[in-house]
Amino acid sequence: MEKVSLHESVNILHEKVKKDGITSVFERFEAQEKTRCSYCKQGISCQLCSQGPCRITKHADRGVCGIDANGMVMRKMVHLNIFGAAAYSYHAKEAIKTLKATAEGKTPFKIKNVDDLNSTAKACGIATNGNVADTAIKLADFFWSEFHRDSDEESKVVEIFAPESRKKLWRQLGIFPGGPLHETIDTESRCMTNIDSDYVSLAKMAMRMSISMAYCSQVVLEIIHDILFGMPEPHETMMDLGILDKDYVNIVPNGHEPFVGVAMLELAKRPEVQQMAKDAGAKGIRIAGSIETGQEMIQRFPTDDVFVGMTGNWLNQEYVMATGAVDLFACDMNCSVPTLSLYEQKYNSTVANVSKLVRLPGINRNYEYIPEKVESLAMELIKLAIENFKKRKGKDTLIPNKTQKAIVGFSIGSVLKALGGTLNPLLDVIKNGSIKGVTALVSCTTLTNGPQDAVTVAVAKELIKRDILVLSAGCGNGALQVAGLQTTEAASMAGAGLKAVCNALGIPPVLSFGTCTDTGRLANLVTAVANALGVDTKDLPVAVTAPEYMEQKATIDAIFAVAFGLYTHVSPVPAVTGAPDVVKLLTEDVENITGGKVAVGDDPVQIADGIEQHIMKKRKALGI
Repeated sequence: MEKVSLHESVNILHEKVKKDGITSVFERFEAQEKTRCSYCKQGISCQLCSQGPCRITKHADRGVCGIDANGMVMRKMVHLNIFGAAAYSYHAKEAIKTLKATAEGKTPFKIKNVDDLNSTAKACGIATNGNVADTAIKLADFFWSEFHRDSDEESKVVEIFAPESRKKLWRQLGIFPGGPLHETIDTESRCMTNIDSDYVSLAKMAMRMSISMAYCSQVVLEIIHDILFGMPEPHETMMDLGILDKDYVNIVPNGHEPFVGVAMLELAKRPEVQQMAKDAGAKGIRIAGSIETGQEMIQRFPTDDVFVGMTGNWLNQEYVMATGAVDLFACDMNCSVPTLSLYEQKYNSTVANVSKLVRLPGINRNYEYIPEKVESLAMELIKLAIENFKKRKGKDTLIPNKTQKAIVGFSIGSVLKALGGTLNPLLDVIKNGSIKGVTALVSCTTLTNGPQDAVTVAVAKELIKRDILVLSAGCGNGALQVAGLQTTEAASMAGAGLKAVCNALGIPPVLSFGTCTDTGRLANLVTAVANALGVDTKDLPVAVTAPEYMEQKATIDAIFAVAFGLYTHVSPVPAVTGAPDVVKLLTEDVENITGGKVAVGDDPVQIADGIEQHIMKKRKALGI
């Protein structure tokens, strides 16, 4: 069997898809490999204006407009990163609207976490002596105002949540941002032809935009998720494709925003809704999360008779459909592939777009998420799924008998709770060397550097073997969950020091922090550690790795990590190698400015070597 994935369930269904003669991501990747453009891979090509396309070659060292290789490469990189910042900001906008609508009693959601609501409100200067609804409305209005803050003004959210040492540096560099809406407008405008063609200036603007994105979008939206759905707490969940059952109405929310998925889950728990499915000949309704919407849900909702866990990350989705057991695949914002209509027809499923942003060819069920109308939307989607079950009942399915337990639900609050309410136990085991340091693994998944998830899992294994604790988020998180690294049993793969810590605390050596949007949550944890030690973030034995980044959400996260002062590994190598000065800026010079830098490489041992060397250097400088 051809191994397209580290996960056996995907390989099994890939064989099925091949036999069925339907296109899948692996065959499309192989076809494109034959025609890759070397200029595009190096970043030295441009199609922005009608005088192009232009390439930097030995015959032409500038584009028609006069831009050189460094400007061309950096401008393209920044331009693409705007997509990531905009997507996170859109999610934050929807979250703010949802919080306010919920406080006004217009959604089926509840404010479950009043403690987080009040503590956040106090941090933002909002009085909490009124009722819960009033506080939530005021907080939503504050976040909304900050979202729209002009770029000529400093963001209050960044002022509240960022470390003092970083704020001082960002002001010195001129990259202390305003709100994400205006920072994105400014940065995109700079990327037009003949506006900003200086690679250093463009790099500074990218960092400025990334800081605004991390605090005003990522931190804000995760705070709101915690307020509405509860702070993540460690609990067991189930992963992989074996969680599907052909005898149930199977609904799979897919994407990055959890609102429609959670609304369907709440409805599906009602006995009368379950009875609708039973009347159609099913055993009931089950919800199984997919990619980041799945991560948001498994972080907060334990598995039960209705919510059965998560299927996997974004490269899985065609193969999830190929089981023939999916009754509704609901596509919210981000990461739903354009071929889903082919799989809908071939494998007896129904696909629906549930965001105004999402339109897939051949799918005409287009819905918009409006907080005030989400309950009626969720009911309509459940009815679609039940009708689909009636049509597919008795038809062939192939569900690999593969499931994997995982412990998920870690956050700053739950980590503190596990440590007895203080960071001191974590700091103590870092100081005494039981844990050498911490690496945040925030990654997508890609076929560019091997079978799905192979590099991600290998890197994590190398790091924990070296007594480096891994905090994971994004599609890479799904990789590590399905691979079994988020179990207490996985401590046996760790070095002696980390193993002892895991066994003492009853935690895995890889802690699930959720989705790519949790980059902001991870930054807040790093801030807390830095504050406890009285040092800047750049001085900590901490690193970041994205072993299989795929798209612009991952790369804007990496830019923020560099601005935050962290050693940041990425693989595959970004499309910047055609500009030597840009490469030097990212991998060397920026370290003297922010304390962070970019490292590259595809070999898991070498990746871990670089991270370990960095961590040991920081330990030595701290005298530990």
